[in-house]
Amino acid sequence: MGQKTHPFGFRVGVTEAYRSRWYAPKALFAELLVEDYRIRRYVDKRLNRTPPFAAVSDIHIERTREELTVIVQTARPGLVIGPKGAEIDRLTQDLMALTGRKVAVKIVEIKSPDTNAKLIGEAIAEQMKKRTNFRRLLKQRCEGAMQNGAKGVKIQVAGRLGGAEMSRKFETRLGSIPLSTLQANVDYACVPSHTTYGTIGVKVWVYKGMFTDSEEEQLDSRAAGARARARGRR
Repeated sequence: MGQKTHPFGFRVGVTEAYRSRWYAPKALFAELLVEDYRIRRYVDKRLNRTPPFAAVSDIHIERTREELTVIVQTARPGLVIGPKGAEIDRLTQDLMALTGRKVAVKIVEIKSPDTNAKLIGEAIAEQMKKRTNFRRLLKQRCEGAMQNGAKGVKIQVAGRLGGAEMSRKFETRLGSIPLSTLQANVDYACVPSHTTYGTIGVKVWVYKGMFTDSEEEQLDSRAAGARARARGRR
């Protein structure tokens, strides 16, 4: 039997930060954990499942003694904020009513939605509901991610593909996916697609390069800037 682990859970505390960042005494822990789940479910239902379909990929939650901060990562920040901030104000008020706490909502824009595993999975799940040819769809998404800077992509769909009587798996892969390397930046998502002939599972892995490479690039750019400033002083 294959021993598999979640790519995000495997890296938490090493190269990835927790998605819920707070501490609580033992008596409060369960209540706050359930509250986090309700916040995520509500935000996902409101922004992803109903118009304006804001392409939210992740929701991070931070707590202090006085305030709860919800950080929404989205590819369409304008739709979440709304005209003159009306939508974000309404969302904040609804979350305050849901939790009974002071809430602040922050928006983080996703610069490259074509290399975000969650958004790729959601797009494939939506297309499969419309009975799109899954082979062509998976190939297009893999190629699109590679063209936008991904080092490797793997997409796997499982279920009654094409409405067939017997369920099966189909997988498309481009580039490399080093799942056992802790320093590898691997984005992963699992999204269900509820079609008329049953539920199809969509799994997406996107390898974006090494975490150490990005740190070295930042150090190199800082050093280059320092050298340029030193040249200017002469």
